[in-house]
Amino acid sequence: MNFSELIQAARGNAEAIVIPASWGQGRAVFGGLVAALAYEAMAARVEPGRPVRSLAITFVGPLEPEVPASFEAERLREGKAVCQMACRVVQKGQVVAILQGSFGSGRASAIQVDAEPAPDFKPVEDCVELPFVPGVMPEFTRHLAMRWAVGGLPYSNSRERELGGWVRFRGDSEREPLSEAHLLALVDAWPPATVPHLASPAPGSTLTWTIEFVQPVPRLDSFDWCRYRARIEHARDGYGHAAAALWTPDGALVAISRQTVVVFG
Repeated sequence: MNFSELIQAARGNAEAIVIPASWGQGRAVFGGLVAALAYEAMAARVEPGRPVRSLAITFVGPLEPEVPASFEAERLREGKAVCQMACRVVQKGQVVAILQGSFGSGRASAIQVDAEPAPDFKPVEDCVELPFVPGVMPEFTRHLAMRWAVGGLPYSNSRERELGGWVRFRGDSEREPLSEAHLLALVDAWPPATVPHLASPAPGSTLTWTIEFVQPVPRLDSFDWCRYRARIEHARDGYGHAAAALWTPDGALVAISRQTVVVFG
């Protein structure tokens, strides 16, 4: 199943979703897809006109591919403008992920602060694309393309704090308008910014992830190249903390992200 088919499954019947192995990331399913499916399960229960403003995601354990999973959305509170949602992702009777989402309509405000400028990258065609190599690269990267513009490649023993470049869906997915679900996959496609600091492959995983969306989402499609940049703020004792952001091709801010990652190396 491609990304669009999985998203449609979450909108229609989120109680028994089977994610194919082609979306794997080691022994687990790609975290960006898990977050996207949980988001869709929550969004389906929110009134129109209240777009998602933020998500807080905790990965409790690995979600296995090829095994049914349930995405259980619950409305926690609904006010005049904001709806607070939660979603438990359950597999084999165990919670594997917990999400909390804030959905809210716009309101009048005297405060307006423009985003800081986007990073200035080399053109897409001048950047190195990380190839999908079966058995070497995570399976899910067959669906997503990344072109490096900043920082070292994975396991290059780099000491740079920043990592990033251009990202989009590959041609095996349907061309469709970019939604928040797509943004979750694009942001999480990149390896943690700590991975280039390793000299050889080592296990690692995301512990917690928060992401905030700039609404309304710009009118882009899933084949447009977006800019991504992450920066390590601190790393020690096997834990890394990084802040990141995603921009449109022409530099408009789309999403702000922060992750705590566990590194076994």
